[in-house]
Amino acid sequence: MTYALYVTHPQVVQDPAIPVPRWGLSELGRRRAERFANHVLMRAVIRIVSSRETKALELAAILAALCKAPVESGENFGENDRSSTGFVPRERFEALADSFFAHPDTSVEGWETARSAQGRVVGAVEAVLHEHDASRPIAFAGHGAVGTLLKCHLGKRDIARSEDQSRHGDPGGGNVFVFRLSDMALLTGWTAMEALPETIPGL
Repeated sequence: MTYALYVTHPQVVQDPAIPVPRWGLSELGRRRAERFANHVLMRAVIRIVSSRETKALELAAILAALCKAPVESGENFGENDRSSTGFVPRERFEALADSFFAHPDTSVEGWETARSAQGRVVGAVEAVLHEHDASRPIAFAGHGAVGTLLKCHLGKRDIARSEDQSRHGDPGGGNVFVFRLSDMALLTGWTAMEALPETIPGL
């Protein structure tokens, strides 16, 4: 049996003058990604599919440098669309994110709804896996909110902020979960890159 890794970008350089999708990884984020590239499960990956946002593409490039997997990208893997508000201070962002998860069918101040974002990212992953060799490991480089929505779908759980990466892994990002390709079963919850075991029960 083989697997897929969904990996979120680690720490970024936050610059209110730059659109959020164009933020890049910080030095800490790069170091964490470089260490994770050496993980035994990551080294076996033959294909990496990334969001088109800068931070995810930078993560994908770092991961690909060691395993030599080709990197692809797709628009539908991007983070939930928050362009209506742009960058907001941390306290306000947390309140908006709480509402985003608590009311998945309602747009929060113009944000893409959680239900819509979930359908988008689940559809994008399923489209890739439909033509992927399910006997070979694959990785997805993406984001916390849509990753959480994907995890909720795979785990057959309701959309909830309690499922978010910040509640289980590193609050700065750089978390991963694993699912089995043969039956799309969720095998782990959010785990910080550094803490992912080399052996996953169910594989």
